Amino acid sequence: MRIPGFDERTVRVGEVDLHVASGGDGPAVLLLHGFPQTHLTWRHVAPALADRFHVVCPDLPGYGASGRPDGGPEQYSKRVTAATMVGLMRVLGHDRFSLIGHDRGALVAFRAALDHPAAIDRLGVIDVIPTVDMWASLNGVNGVFAFHLHLLAQPTDLPERMINADPDTFFGHFFDTWATDPATIPGDVRDAYLRAACTPEAIHAICQDYRASAFVDAAHDAEDRKGGKRVQAPTLAIWQDPGDLVLPFDPQAIWRDWTTELRTLVLSGGHFLPEAQPSAVTAAIRDLIT
Repeated sequence: MRIPGFDERTVRVGEVDLHVASGGDGPAVLLLHGFPQTHLTWRHVAPALADRFHVVCPDLPGYGASGRPDGGPEQYSKRVTAATMVGLMRVLGHDRFSLIGHDRGALVAFRAALDHPAAIDRLGVIDVIPTVDMWASLNGVNGVFAFHLHLLAQPTDLPERMINADPDTFFGHFFDTWATDPATIPGDVRDAYLRAACTPEAIHAICQDYRASAFVDAAHDAEDRKGGKRVQAPTLAIWQDPGDLVLPFDPQAIWRDWTTELRTLVLSGGHFLPEAQPSAVTAAIRDLIT
């Protein structure tokens, strides 16, 4: 599957080959997807932005058709991946750009804004909070709803062995439970996501990403918080309406502490907001970067 009207190619950045879809002309916007997905997350939003912007949609390292870094969880840290994304945009001729991420991609975007402030013009984060805050919120029964964070981060090969036994059911669980409307991810898109995620190599890479969150990323966040580091770029934080569920954290308060200029938006539709609410997400991004 392809994003309508977008070109696709492989771009070498450092030691990693990145699968990249891009289209449109104008100021540059980088869109980063989450778990367990690919750049197709942006199949509605990206074409709508491409009338005024040059939109770049890569598969994150370890996901989709992008290469899988060698080495341990450190190579999948958000710091390393953020540097790779900034490097990608420089290869494409963009020293400064807006950066929007969903889920895992939002964690990469957040890290890029902290580590590379001269490169990030505007920041958007969708349905996530920083890693250090996420781990702090997982107490009591709250951990039940985020079981995958604990499972995938196990330092042995236990998660790889368990997931490889039935990867369609494991990854399909998130598509079935995180979307309010099953039509959010139609069958052909779901199949494309599952094909990308369900190989042993992809499963290992995804586990390494989550191990990085537990054993590397949280420490980076904690160090920056102690030092008073904040995102300097104007920031948009979007999250899903929890309905009757009481969140164990306050997204607005958390993001306010990490940013110097913040706007927020709450949308219905479940976790996969770029696919569930593409018009609203597109409009919010336009307002941020125009």
